[in-house]
Amino acid sequence: MVYDVAIVGGGLGGLTLSIQLRKLGYSVILFEKEVFPFNKMCGEYISMESYDYLQRLGLNLDALNLPKITQLQISSPSGKTIHSSLDLGGFGIRRYTLDFLLSKIAIANGVSLQQGERVLEMDEVDDAFVLRSANNDYSARIAIGAYGKRSNLDRKFGRLPLVRRSTKNYVAVKYHVYVDHPSNVIGLHTFQGGYCGISKVDDDIYCLCYLIDADFLKASNNDIKQMERDYLRKNPVLEIYFSSAKFINTEPITISQLTFQKKSTSKNNFLFVGDAAGSIVPCFGNGMSMAMHAANDLSGLLDKYFRTELSLQDVIEQYNGIWDESNKSRIQLGEVLQQQFAHKNRSELLIRFLSLFPFLLHLVIKKSHGKPF
Repeated sequence: MVYDVAIVGGGLGGLTLSIQLRKLGYSVILFEKEVFPFNKMCGEYISMESYDYLQRLGLNLDALNLPKITQLQISSPSGKTIHSSLDLGGFGIRRYTLDFLLSKIAIANGVSLQQGERVLEMDEVDDAFVLRSANNDYSARIAIGAYGKRSNLDRKFGRLPLVRRSTKNYVAVKYHVYVDHPSNVIGLHTFQGGYCGISKVDDDIYCLCYLIDADFLKASNNDIKQMERDYLRKNPVLEIYFSSAKFINTEPITISQLTFQKKSTSKNNFLFVGDAAGSIVPCFGNGMSMAMHAANDLSGLLDKYFRTELSLQDVIEQYNGIWDESNKSRIQLGEVLQQQFAHKNRSELLIRFLSLFPFLLHLVIKKSHGKPF
């Protein structure tokens, strides 16, 4: 069988795109190397711009009674705090929950979901794309990479040279905890080397997730607990949370060698969505909505392609333009902001400055969020 579309990666970009394409009547095969449900690295705050979109896909978010997040609290390394409202706001939900529910919707809509199957190669052969796993070969008219920030497939595509070398590599660490924290507030707490986010998700659980310069982990003998004592808990606000929280998973989810920038939305007629196309710094809290927004845009373009209203090159050019218009400036602004937050003295000065001119903080927040779609 030759599928209309093959998607590699069952994150939010891959799952939502697969559902939309099936709803449009196209045959879709989706590969996910893990088996749902499973946890993954993610801050688990989603901008409200994506709420109606997920509902349209068939996910009844209203019935889940999810926390609505309307306020932002930021603290400096010394514990200086500032607050701001979130005009659009967001909601919290674990990726364990969200991805699993979307996977069930995908299956119910007829997506051929290949769980526990890793794609090893993707090639363009004549008028089709061939995807090879350890188990089988598959063919499709369109092939899409939605496999996240890193994959061995990027090496095969020769995409790694397209990724700008960053002067910094980061380590991300995530826990789920029970903690005394307002359910409508997302906290962003800075410390020497990075920042930590705290917000409520489903089942009265909180996501505690931080990003830190990898050099600081090395300075702490590659010991996460020691690093937390050496750097994070020097912020008085974080010390309170770390000392009072009940950790559901004592061993955190971690990922290393992180960089944040646009990669490319296409390569040799292959298309990319989500973090495979480009990722934004976590302090902007909008990576998941970016992935879903791109999936929504791409599904419309592919529908026109299959109805012969656009050529594949038209799809590639228009998708790249739409992606840049929606995300490129946000990624650049986020990188600048992250550089300040990751430096102790700069972070201290920036937060004190924003406390004097709160309208600037409000402007940054507005820039970090998109529009409902």
